[in-house]
Amino acid sequence: MLFEPGAVDVLVVLFAISQILYALAFVNDFYLFSLPVNRVQISDARDTPERDYPDIVMFYPVLNELESTMRTTLIALDRVLYPAGKKRVIAIPNWDDARTLASLKRLQFEFPFLELLEVPATSDPSWARVWKAWDANEKAYWWHVGRRAGDRNLPPKKTRQLIYAFYRTYEEGEGREFLVNYIDADSCPPPNHFMAAVAGMRRYDVLQAKNVAGNLNASLAASWHSFDHMNWDGMKYAHLSANGRQPYWMLGKGLFFRASDLYELGSFHPWITIEDPEVGMRFWKNGKRLGVIESPLIEEVPLTFGRGITQRKRWVCGFFQSLGEPTRRLGFSAWERVKAWLIFLPCLSLWVNLIGYPVGAWAMWALVRGENVLPLWLVILAAINIVAFAVSLTVLYVNTWKRTALVLERKRDRVAYMLRVNPLFVAAWWLMWLIPLGIGLWMYLRDLGQVWERTEKINANEDLITVHQGGAAHQGAVYRPA
Repeated sequence: MLFEPGAVDVLVVLFAISQILYALAFVNDFYLFSLPVNRVQISDARDTPERDYPDIVMFYPVLNELESTMRTTLIALDRVLYPAGKKRVIAIPNWDDARTLASLKRLQFEFPFLELLEVPATSDPSWARVWKAWDANEKAYWWHVGRRAGDRNLPPKKTRQLIYAFYRTYEEGEGREFLVNYIDADSCPPPNHFMAAVAGMRRYDVLQAKNVAGNLNASLAASWHSFDHMNWDGMKYAHLSANGRQPYWMLGKGLFFRASDLYELGSFHPWITIEDPEVGMRFWKNGKRLGVIESPLIEEVPLTFGRGITQRKRWVCGFFQSLGEPTRRLGFSAWERVKAWLIFLPCLSLWVNLIGYPVGAWAMWALVRGENVLPLWLVILAAINIVAFAVSLTVLYVNTWKRTALVLERKRDRVAYMLRVNPLFVAAWWLMWLIPLGIGLWMYLRDLGQVWERTEKINANEDLITVHQGGAAHQGAVYRPA
């Protein structure tokens, strides 16, 4: 026997724990995939006369961005089909971001539709409209209760920019209704993005477009980072719509709210590292139903593992923050809080690999050596988990293969991507996920993550977006409706 009997007993216990936790993770996956999907049918917009199209305001929060990255995004926005008089695109940089401000002013000559709204420091008198609105709104609970109640020193990040821009735009329009949409610096929506809002808002209160990375093969790290989006954004997320049965998060870009709803619910929580989980749960708790737009935004993912860890540690910190105090302040019942945590469980369950990988390798080695060290029930449970894993991975790979066609036209490029996300490499990536999970938990416990630690954009999708229609292979692939 390779180990002493006492050590074998410990390994059997650890193996049992890991298999039980894996089984619970698969049960959670089964639950999520069993939920119905509320898809937006863009064809529903055909019968809507143009005069009834909603006004749409797209906010564009940027911070220290490359001019080339913003130009690529603006090219995509220029192709979005919608009446000019009913849409606005407003860039919202900070007042002290001189480089980005200069770039945006130059870009306004190329893209006349682009408006510019500088976000001042919170000491500026123009913030008074925000404080007044929050004073009168108990749903902005962070302003009324807790250790940061009444704190005007909002952290300098995307959320602060969105808060200022939204309240200023809404109140200067004297409460006139419009749809709020926002994207990240690198987000490139398809031409039917706004028309999806026309269709979706006929049935739903909140809309969320899916995302797909355009730089799938830019590096091994990019391939692995984009696989997260293939799994979550491209497959599981849609089931959170669920006919209103399941709390949902937003994806942080490519979403639509009614301005009156956002105003009534207090806008965005400024003290959470990422705004999208909490604001989604706040809308859900107030009875707002989610519709999912299949046509995805094209974005870029980090090219290095270090930058990917920086991005993901912020996600993890924000997930923990959103599932803590906010669910209590929002009045979630115990069961509703459990269902909210189930959204995080697929990511959180990656912790199991810390013991699952080594004890699984030991159990396999014992099996090869003919050592009967596991009880029958545990062998059966492990076999069930293996079958469940094989099925789930097969479904994920089939879906991933289909989604690669959104941004890669040549089959050899699609095959190359699939080889980069083979099961062995994915297992390594899921083990590496323990780093941002650990750092994100540490950030949450230390109340860090308030300042915007941005994910650096490098204009990775320029070739994909800027090719003129009809003259290049990728144009059809990028904007092919999902």
